[in-house]
Amino acid sequence: MSPTKTATDGPRSPLMTARRIVVKVGSALLVDARSGHLKRAWLEALVEDLLRLRRRGQQVILVSSGAIALGRRHLKLAAGALRLEESQAAAAVGQIRLAHAYKELLEAHEVTVAQLLLTLEDSEQRRRYLNARATLESLLALGALPVINENDTVATAEIRYGDNDRLAARVAQMISADCLVLLSDIDGLYTADPNRAGDARFVEHVAHITPEIAAMAAGTASDFGSGGMATKIAAARIAVAAGCHMCIAAGEPRHPLKRIESGARCTWFLPASTPVAARKQWIAGTLRPAGAVRIDDGALRALDAGKSLLPAGVTGTLGHFERGDTVSVMSAGGLEVARGISAYSHADTARIMGRRSADIEQLLGFRGRVELIHRDNLVILARHEPAPAAGEAESAP
Repeated sequence: MSPTKTATDGPRSPLMTARRIVVKVGSALLVDARSGHLKRAWLEALVEDLLRLRRRGQQVILVSSGAIALGRRHLKLAAGALRLEESQAAAAVGQIRLAHAYKELLEAHEVTVAQLLLTLEDSEQRRRYLNARATLESLLALGALPVINENDTVATAEIRYGDNDRLAARVAQMISADCLVLLSDIDGLYTADPNRAGDARFVEHVAHITPEIAAMAAGTASDFGSGGMATKIAAARIAVAAGCHMCIAAGEPRHPLKRIESGARCTWFLPASTPVAARKQWIAGTLRPAGAVRIDDGALRALDAGKSLLPAGVTGTLGHFERGDTVSVMSAGGLEVARGISAYSHADTARIMGRRSADIEQLLGFRGRVELIHRDNLVILARHEPAPAAGEAESAP
């Protein structure tokens, strides 16, 4: 298949223009397969790449494999597949060494490093998802560089990702990243396994993940990591649905991110929309909102002007909803005018509605969000006549 020329062909790739970037590093890149030692020189080059992105004003999150591969040598575990409990033990030993390496290299450049260990449940259960997202948002706002790995020490087979490709995609989705880079031991997607098929052709851009594209990933895998091309395609489905560009690129050469920016061969998966637009499409498509809030005419004018919904403009609640649920926004006349993700439960909303945002901490006992629904989490649904401005007479129905 011949690649279609797109905006990524130009000198400014999504990696250079993204506001928020997730970079995933595989085990085979970090740990020498024969010795089990960390590839220190390679990691130092990667850190230089990450620092360059940050100096450009871009926010970076690193999803790192390698804990099990690094820890198994210290526990003298035999080569080959490990039992779950052996993997968990190896992860416990290797994770602390991996975290120390990142801390040492990044803090030498006065960059604060944060470690997060996640499981599949953390991205699928609403409360855990919201807590993880809030933590990441706070760390990025405070200038830290989060390093994420799967929490292999406690995850059972039923709640594991099993690979960090899909974990990275979930993280990109969670924080509305613009770009996800999967650094691997292969430079991109081929029409067949290039190690087995001499006629395998490289695929430069993927605009739609068709069954044909998925079939290309069959049978390709790294000998050292837990992921293969199939997991990368699964990650791409998650990323592009969230409005995020995704790149599969060779990570083994030094300075892999700089090489991508310079035009090194890689495969780009292209989203049809931006992260914010994709998020709003998902909100608008919610079949059954958990509850509703009723707003006054002043709040309706604010929403029409593209602003967030503040507690002061809310006059009532309907139904039972929790923080992070999608709710309907009803006008004073009972028309559903918008949908959005609520920052507060129905009980807390009832306590702060009609009040100033500055009063939230006193009313609830904690410092919450200023907005009940932030404009990035809000979709205007219905066409309606603008609410009358203050002092204007409303015509009788």
